[in-house]
Amino acid sequence: MWLTKTALAVSLLVYGSTASAVSKDELETRVQQLERRLDSRSLVSLMEQVSALQREVQQLRGDIEVQTHSMESLQKRQRDLYLDIDRRLHRLEVGGVQGQTDDVPGTTAVAPTGPGGVTPPAVPFTPPGSSIATTGGRTASAALNPVAERKDYDRALEQLKEGRYPEASSAFQAFLEKYQGSSYADNAQYWLGEVYYVTREFQSALSEFDKVVDNYPDSTKIADAKLKIGYIQYELKDWTKAREMLTQVVQAYPGTTTARLAQERLDRMKREGH
Repeated sequence: MWLTKTALAVSLLVYGSTASAVSKDELETRVQQLERRLDSRSLVSLMEQVSALQREVQQLRGDIEVQTHSMESLQKRQRDLYLDIDRRLHRLEVGGVQGQTDDVPGTTAVAPTGPGGVTPPAVPFTPPGSSIATTGGRTASAALNPVAERKDYDRALEQLKEGRYPEASSAFQAFLEKYQGSSYADNAQYWLGEVYYVTREFQSALSEFDKVVDNYPDSTKIADAKLKIGYIQYELKDWTKAREMLTQVVQAYPGTTTARLAQERLDRMKREGH
């Protein structure tokens, strides 16, 4: 009887130990399962955050592309407007000069027999036996070829319009050297400065715009050249010179678009504390 009780007690102890061991294993298994679930949830959350960031970056890239396209379109429209105004002004200027050639002493009017009805400019009288006459630095042969002159000028303008700035710069420089007394010289000088301004070569642009002001005092491009000089001084952070030039434009050309643009830049400088 005593032996039976002892065996039963031993059996209970062994079973209790085994049951305790099984409970620990199950607990560890459950803990590991919970850890894996937590890790999976964190990973999913992280991936969702990454996906959201990627979508935001794509949206920002799209917005930047739209803004870049809009800026390029605006710059192109501005260049087209400049060039269109320039061509119209020169048609008016050339028409006015041609209508006055009969009143210019020492010149002879030339009938409009050129291609397209273009009237060549008047040529000063050259006494027999004298050297070839010059007009403002041009040889008479250049003055007698207005078709080539206009063609060269239009070619340079077209290159500027298309954004081919190195070619346009070379073309305008060549035009100014070849046709020094041309009625297009002041405009060619201005557009050469514009080439450098658009490409942000501000020192070169400043030099070319200064030539418009100094060498062509009667040019219709004086106001625009002074405006660009003020803009360049602003870009160079020379606030005093920028303010002086822009103020001069506002006072000298009241009621014009040029004066309005100059005033807008002055207002901007004031807001920026310059």
